[in-house]
Amino acid sequence: MAGDKGAGASEGLDGSGLRIGVVRARWNSAIVDRLAQGVGRGLAGLGVDPADVIDETVPGSFELPMGARILAASGRVDAVICLGCVIRGETSHYDIVCNNANHWLMHVAVANAVPLGNAILTVDTEAQALERARGGRKGKGADAVRACLAVVAIDRAFADEEVP
Repeated sequence: MAGDKGAGASEGLDGSGLRIGVVRARWNSAIVDRLAQGVGRGLAGLGVDPADVIDETVPGSFELPMGARILAASGRVDAVICLGCVIRGETSHYDIVCNNANHWLMHVAVANAVPLGNAILTVDTEAQALERARGGRKGKGADAVRACLAVVAIDRAFADEEVP
């Protein structure tokens, strides 16, 4: 829409000067490590200094919201990116982890007013996870960086205005 301060926020993203928290699950680490490589390349490509990245780990995707909340509430980061992988199994555990992790990540972002990139893969097979976690611009790690920084851009555009 004409006149929107956030117009074009997803284009020309600039991460220079940002402090980014990355929280990654140790469960399915081979896949999460691939996501992290995509995040690293995505952040570097958008001008984020590696010295301004705080990288923390939690046991699994279920714990990602708490890790994100700790970083978001610390005041030490401008945004948080979460990395995890949940592969469907034979029990309802998959649904419980996926639903709760995603719900509470959104809660953390909104409650703390900190942009959050969600790269929790929720897949049926390891092959699907590996395909989505591939490095480069097409991987979900890099997608999470771009999505997160697009919200940061909107936040920056409205930072000088008072919110009612």
